[in-house]
Amino acid sequence: MRARVVVLWCALLALALPALFLTAVRANDPVAGRLVGAEAFTPLAIPAYAALLLLALAALVAARRGRGTTRALRAVVAAVAVAGLVVHLAWFSARVSGDNPPPAAGADPLTVMTANLYGGRADGIELVRVASDEDVDLLVVEEITETELARMEQAGLDALFPHRIGDAGPAFDVSHTMVFSREPLGRAERVNTAHESWLVTRGDLTLLAVHPFAPSDPEQWRADHAAVLAAAKASDPDLVVGDFNATLDHAPMRALADHGWRSVAELANEGWQPTWPSNGLIERFGLPLPSLVQIDHVLVGPRLAALSTHTVDIPGTDHRAVVAEVARK
Repeated sequence: MRARVVVLWCALLALALPALFLTAVRANDPVAGRLVGAEAFTPLAIPAYAALLLLALAALVAARRGRGTTRALRAVVAAVAVAGLVVHLAWFSARVSGDNPPPAAGADPLTVMTANLYGGRADGIELVRVASDEDVDLLVVEEITETELARMEQAGLDALFPHRIGDAGPAFDVSHTMVFSREPLGRAERVNTAHESWLVTRGDLTLLAVHPFAPSDPEQWRADHAAVLAAAKASDPDLVVGDFNATLDHAPMRALADHGWRSVAELANEGWQPTWPSNGLIERFGLPLPSLVQIDHVLVGPRLAALSTHTVDIPGTDHRAVVAEVARK
């Protein structure tokens, strides 16, 4: 009997501690890089609290004839699980239940895609094929290298996207970002981020293509996101697209939403669409991790309606690409 009680409390703690940690991190918007990274996993507290609640309720039923103290402790655990579940569901709920204004009658859809090529390690030929199959109109590519750009051109990139801004970098370089378009692009302006970010027009639409630094350097991460927000407030773009190295739970993404730039995935009520890691390229304890966090986004301003979004696997990269369909309101 005692062994079963020990196992029960070990299981309760194994669920409660990481869930409570994620709640504390999300509620406090930490400064340290590792804690900023941990905040990306906020949605994973929902299944943890749900499992904790079920286990605590089962333990309560089993303890109905036990001592009052035992039942009280298990009731406290159940109450904590309910509170945590309510808080995290409130944080998550906008992604599945928000108001999504429709497009204007007869508005032509625009398909936007963002893909991170992992310092040129990804299969650029496959990216071109996917962009063609998805009928993409506007493609933002982060961490693009000269070698992979040449392979993309051999695969028909120029015929698919005759217009571009930006340049590719040397092998394994992660700082270069390019924008490709079926329609002509206007003059491009660099945004002050460590990796390349661009402000560019396409007809009467304005695109902010971004790649803030990862939170491994939290000061640079915050500075880059501040630069993105400042550029957005100054230029009022219709689209903010790229590898943000941040999820919708991070304070910089919430700031963008507060100022009117919302995730297509959230507006279209399509929930959690994790994009990193991908292709088993990131391992822990010798095991490849599945996609767990949503750090690649297509955001729209108030002039565009969100229609749909989904992720696509591109071989060789640690990011899933995001494809979103939008239209004018």
